[in-house]
Amino acid sequence: MKILVIGSGGREHALVWKLAQSPHATQLWCAPGNAGIAQEVVGQASRLSGGSPVDRQDAWPTNRVECVNIGAEDLPGLLAFAQEKQADLTVVGPDNPLALGIVDLFQKHGLRIWGPNQKAAQFESSKVFSQRFMENYGIPTAAAGTFEDAATAKKFAASLGRCVVKADGLALGKGVLMCSNAVEAGRAVDEIMVGKAFGAAGARVVIQEFLEGVEISLHALCDGRTAKFFPTSQDHKRALDGDRGLNTGGMGTYSPTPFLTEEQLADAAKNILDPFMRGCAAEGIDYRGILYPGIMLTKQGPKVLEFNARFGDPETQVYLTRLENDLVELLEASVSGTLDRHELKWNPLASVCVVMASGGYPGSYPKGKAITGIEAVNALPDTKVFHAGTALKDGRIVTNGGRVLGVTALGKDLRAAQAAAYAAVECIQFEGAHFRRDIAAKALS
Repeated sequence: MKILVIGSGGREHALVWKLAQSPHATQLWCAPGNAGIAQEVVGQASRLSGGSPVDRQDAWPTNRVECVNIGAEDLPGLLAFAQEKQADLTVVGPDNPLALGIVDLFQKHGLRIWGPNQKAAQFESSKVFSQRFMENYGIPTAAAGTFEDAATAKKFAASLGRCVVKADGLALGKGVLMCSNAVEAGRAVDEIMVGKAFGAAGARVVIQEFLEGVEISLHALCDGRTAKFFPTSQDHKRALDGDRGLNTGGMGTYSPTPFLTEEQLADAAKNILDPFMRGCAAEGIDYRGILYPGIMLTKQGPKVLEFNARFGDPETQVYLTRLENDLVELLEASVSGTLDRHELKWNPLASVCVVMASGGYPGSYPKGKAITGIEAVNALPDTKVFHAGTALKDGRIVTNGGRVLGVTALGKDLRAAQAAAYAAVECIQFEGAHFRRDIAAKALS
């Protein structure tokens, strides 16, 4: 199979890395990709414990993944490339192309593509749509209101006290502001709706009550009829240790978490996934792809904070290092509606991913800083460096984004995986490198 992956981050590197291990994959492109993705080899088995069980060495000559200079939001360019190369499957990583309708466009031209269509992508592209859907179909969530007028929004926020103010549209994972009181909430509303800090995404806001508890990430693979939960993971959104600092796209994650038993996870599927699928059927939404609900474990049980319509980043890195299934087969089943024929299989080892970011992130940051130590880390047992914001310049790998690398390690338990990940991080250097030192600490405490 010839496969095109869309995106350039750590999530897409993990997807390419896992897809390349499948005996079904013969050629892989990534648009636009990054320096690490360009080093992956199609047909090369995983070096990680419990990795791809298929010995690919004699299947056919190996070939490198080709990065293509087409932006993830250049839908006409992506379509033309997929048509020219006769891609058998396109895999969409980021949220923006999904919201723009890339799945609908490719399907209109008879191309197979994995990811939610534009109608289904509304669960992420519009928090107002998502909030109303949860309320209509009895999905447990926070008490909330949706507003198009700043004055009315401020009045509602003041009635809640502690609250969360969210821009309606996509905002690179940063359009969520936590507020401790009415004054902070008023500033947040002004920042989003008046100051347009997140552009058009702030034309409307959702204001939710502040939920107390432990936040975790759940993922489910869907095929329009069937949904299958992944194990639990936990992201670390704030830039600094102890969940301080500004929101980011994610500074690290681990899987599994100790906060839900298998029985409780099954209950979450019953209380969240079942009404979600019923609601989609009632609304005529054909949801195929990944559903990623952010969950708060409250004293009243799990409640959905928001839905995402794609793999989390960096959750993908810990999930795919633990997944034992052939990813091509799972994505094909998701597209074709045959997911009920597959059982998800997971490596019992724990996985920890620590994000190394550029100095200044999530604010302004420099680019072009030389990175050393990656090859040495990739040679370590059960360790993989996933590239995010990197580029190749004069034969050297340099920084090219806010989140630069996702250093990921497996271990017999979380403590061992955490120790291995941080030992690897210490081997990598670039000027201004910043990372949190408490990834997985909540679980271990």
